[in-house]
Amino acid sequence: MLVEVCANSLQSALNAQKAGAHRIELCSELAVGGITPSYGLLKSVREQISIPIHVLIRPRSGDFTYPVDELKIMKEDIALCVELGFEGIVSGVLKTDFSLDVDRTEELIKASENLKFTFHRAFDWVNDPFETLSQLEALNVDYILTSGQQKSAPEGLDLLNRLHKKASTCTIMPGGGVRPTNVMDFKNGGFKAVHLSGTKFSRTLPNTGKVSMNSSSFLRDTEIAVTDSETIINIVNRVK
Repeated sequence: MLVEVCANSLQSALNAQKAGAHRIELCSELAVGGITPSYGLLKSVREQISIPIHVLIRPRSGDFTYPVDELKIMKEDIALCVELGFEGIVSGVLKTDFSLDVDRTEELIKASENLKFTFHRAFDWVNDPFETLSQLEALNVDYILTSGQQKSAPEGLDLLNRLHKKASTCTIMPGGGVRPTNVMDFKNGGFKAVHLSGTKFSRTLPNTGKVSMNSSSFLRDTEIAVTDSETIINIVNRVK
């Protein structure tokens, strides 16, 4: 069984490689489900990691519906990953009705050239997972990362098993809540790959800062935080 580790930093990637992981999914900001890593992180990991690396292409948190401008950004990021010699891309696009955006996902796959392509956990939002599986196999997607449309892969094991049995060309890769205590459930179920971060927190400062830099009000699945023009106009007019 292939063990893919979702690494959010150079140190995470180094730790995963040292521990015997077979592959890295490189991203940033695990708390929001991951976003595209910076150029500096991409370059450093490419230089110091020898096992295969798949890169998450997700320009922001929130939903998985992207307008033309964001899709262009995603394709630019993919082009950089191709240039840097990474082995795979992790991405995907949905429509607002929670169906697969076949055309835009296909654009990302074509931009990935000969790199492996994983359709990420946007799969856990689709209304019909079996229809979506067929669509992704028609697009020659290599992996589908999913928790079985539940909060964790152990909870979604029933759907994962059914998807695994139906898949013919695409590898179903359980992810979310994979632990040493349950990984054999997936191994015994015949899955060829699992995905986990394996993270633990370690204190870097002796004391907590005076003001928290985290803001839970920005963590929304159905809304996207963008600068409001009217607010800026109001501020600019007031200070003139």
